[in-house]
Amino acid sequence: MEIFKYMTKYDYEQLLFCQDEQSGLKAIIAIHDTTLGPALGGTRIWQYETEEEAIEDALRLAKGMTYKNAAAGLNLGGGKTVIIGDPKTVKNEALFRAFGRFIQGLNGRYITAEDVGTTVQDMDLIHEETDYVTGISEAFGSSGNPSPVTAYGVYRGMKAAAKEGFGSDSLEGKTVAVQGVGNVAFNLCRHLHEEGANLIVTDINEEAVQRAVNEFGAKAVGTDEIYSVDCDIYSPCALGATINDDTIPQIKAKVIAGAANNQLKETRHGDILHEKGVVYTPDYVINAGGVINVADELHGYNEERAMKRVETIYSNVAGVFEISRRDNIPSYVAADRMAEERIEQMRKSRSQFLKNGHHILSRR
Repeated sequence: MEIFKYMTKYDYEQLLFCQDEQSGLKAIIAIHDTTLGPALGGTRIWQYETEEEAIEDALRLAKGMTYKNAAAGLNLGGGKTVIIGDPKTVKNEALFRAFGRFIQGLNGRYITAEDVGTTVQDMDLIHEETDYVTGISEAFGSSGNPSPVTAYGVYRGMKAAAKEGFGSDSLEGKTVAVQGVGNVAFNLCRHLHEEGANLIVTDINEEAVQRAVNEFGAKAVGTDEIYSVDCDIYSPCALGATINDDTIPQIKAKVIAGAANNQLKETRHGDILHEKGVVYTPDYVINAGGVINVADELHGYNEERAMKRVETIYSNVAGVFEISRRDNIPSYVAADRMAEERIEQMRKSRSQFLKNGHHILSRR
């Protein structure tokens, strides 16, 4: 892999390799863009086959965070960390504290959070060495479990998508097919039920399905049936890539809006939806409630302020569809354009985030 060639192509700022022999730490921090502010992005622990695979994942995920944070209207850039290893065996206090010292050494250019393979308890250990970490325990002034906040953001975004697809943002009487009923989706179902939507649900976890049936009167279907049910809105809230060559011909929904990441298997599937007139809500715009919530911790967490910010997902989603119509482009391209336009607007007045002795965190 020609690292500088890759970094130049996608305009990355920094790639750092962090090693601590005693604790076993092997971490890669990628900072994509800090035009809007310090880079925020989680720490992922994964058993990568090769170091090159780990580097590529860190770079790809960091760029995704730049777009997610920009589209959410946050004054934050994008970054990501991957730690090489099996999360079941590699974790120890010394590892996370060593990693925290590396973060502290960046002097605020990068702020980390939870991701695949890491937990609140892991963030607490990192916090022993640095202030530049979010998603820590509530005892430290954290926002706690982000799932309900993410779900509320998806709900608000779904209402904006409904307005685009049906001319009204009311979900009363609409049939919503929810794929996956985990923590985020269950809370989403609660909001939908309270507004009077009809729910169809599926999940590989039968207990989760039964809970939705009992509490919300949802109709349960098989995991392969969810794509072809008669519904107004398809809401992918489980694994990614469920919008693909096999499922698109089955989907009857006018609107697609859900919490899952990487919903399109390939970008061309977004093109197909656009051609078919299906209102597709780009995932990183609609599911930004969690990152908006943890970003508020940087100013001393205030739940009311954070939830007001999450409300703006409605207008962010509406903005994507406005650009889609303006430029006659698919919504997934419009989302990127919205993020890029905001970054370029700010780039005219500043280029890189530099911490000049100003302490952005008020937690301590």
